[in-house]
Amino acid sequence: MISQDEREKEILEQSRVIAVVGLSPDEGKPSNVVAKYLIAHGYTVVPVNPGYENILGQKAYKTLSDIPEKIDIVDIFMRADVLLPVVEEAVRIKPKCIWLQLGIINEEARKLAEDNGITFFMDRCIKVEHNRLIAPTPL
Repeated sequence: MISQDEREKEILEQSRVIAVVGLSPDEGKPSNVVAKYLIAHGYTVVPVNPGYENILGQKAYKTLSDIPEKIDIVDIFMRADVLLPVVEEAVRIKPKCIWLQLGIINEEARKLAEDNGITFFMDRCIKVEHNRLIAPTPL
């Protein structure tokens, strides 16, 4: 059995396309900071936010189902009490992983993803984990 760290590292190393659900165009918001970090580290970030046409120079989509390319990771920036329909939709597009950001915990969503064979992380920042496991920044 591999550790959570090993699984996170494996997912991050094998993934290239990350849909960021709830990505904000506001540079002060965590979703924007994380997305910029991911882009800087070579990932393709696909914004999912129905309120915008483009975010960070990328076409934004209203829903995960609208994205024409294969998504490796669905990274969700939404309140835990409203994200279950997004996880249900994510399960339908079959990413390698569904990732709930720091402070977001939803056991029902975890069970749904894992029951469908999708790796699931919650209450973990993908930027922090990438920096810790793959691209440590010297202090």
